[in-house]
Amino acid sequence: MNVKIAVIGGGSTYTPELIAGLIAEAADLGLGNVTLQDVDAERLDIVGGFCRRMARAAGVAFSIDCTEDQAQALQDADYVLTQIRVGGQRGRHKDIQLGLRHGLVGQETTGVGGFAKALRTVPVLLEICQQMEQLCPRAWLINFTNPSGLVTEAILKHGRARALGLCNNPINLHRDMARHLQVAPERIELDYLGLNHLSWVRQVLLDGKDVLPDTLAELASAGLPANMDEELDYPADFLAALGMVPSSYLRFYYRSGKMVADLQSRPRSRAEEVMAVEAELLADYADPQRHEMPAGLEKRGGALYSRAALDLIRAIQHDENSVHIVNVGNGSTLGCLPATAVVEIPARIGAHGASPLPRADPPPSIRGLMQHVKAYEELAVEAAVTRSRQTALLALVTHPLVADVELASQLVDEIAKEHAIEFK
Repeated sequence: MNVKIAVIGGGSTYTPELIAGLIAEAADLGLGNVTLQDVDAERLDIVGGFCRRMARAAGVAFSIDCTEDQAQALQDADYVLTQIRVGGQRGRHKDIQLGLRHGLVGQETTGVGGFAKALRTVPVLLEICQQMEQLCPRAWLINFTNPSGLVTEAILKHGRARALGLCNNPINLHRDMARHLQVAPERIELDYLGLNHLSWVRQVLLDGKDVLPDTLAELASAGLPANMDEELDYPADFLAALGMVPSSYLRFYYRSGKMVADLQSRPRSRAEEVMAVEAELLADYADPQRHEMPAGLEKRGGALYSRAALDLIRAIQHDENSVHIVNVGNGSTLGCLPATAVVEIPARIGAHGASPLPRADPPPSIRGLMQHVKAYEELAVEAAVTRSRQTALLALVTHPLVADVELASQLVDEIAKEHAIEFK
């Protein structure tokens, strides 16, 4: 085998973590080449040089190429990983501030910030899909680009069928549960369902037995921060009533007032924090003597990003039919959502792609919110593809974190001005 992996957005400060994983898996995957592509030549040179030093120090056989030419990166690729940020961290900062100016959640994947990011991002991903049809039609596209579920839905509807979306949140939650239970992750199975950044764990199966009720009680009684402060920072009576572990992003829905106040009180936005961390990382990466990942990478976020990606590639490459939590077309899995909806659920992964595992339909306590946000995502995809102002307006009015006609109209106009988007 002589597998080629193209990384679109290869100048990301995440990329060395991916390369470290590929170094460990190179022989098993039959890896011949990794091509890093980025529109930022300076970042690409720094990150690419560091990745080459990592590979040389490890004595691996595969080559690492760097290019600004997307077509060159895609040519004859077997796997294409997309991890782009259209507008960069400065665009992310604008998205955060847009929400906070109006007393809304300021976050890059949720609410108005996620909508602005999707409008910029979806057309670029669909252009990548068009090039893949010409240059690597049999390749699998694995999308990490946020908002991952929404972008993956746009890809599957308007781009290509050989695509899956991936997020590191499910694998982190899985490992957190295994750590709390002090067992190997392989003994744990999660009854996980929802949308990307809008998901719940209904059961934690340890050797086939559901231990979630007892685990929830233990975590709740432990107090913060021992009880998973991002997932379970709620009143005890709510957690008892819900009986599930909500993903960390559900704080923006369940505690929106508190989250807006918290975000507004911070001296710097998350985008500004990341820009500072990235400046440190790039300085470390530029050191010609360095070939080991710096400890500062932990501050960047995205833990287990490479593990999630490599597990998925290996499952496809070796037709493992192993189970992974991915963003995939719903089909008939969840009857409460359209067949074309992209959902985040466990699926059996092999050379054919993903076969979602059967899930019991969600209870009313989460079903309504899931349907509500999915309706927004459908409209957001359509708005990103058609550039229809009417559809953009309907998308924001539909989003549960906006849900106001006059405000939504003003937000659409501000997004168009901030990011030079022309609506029809």
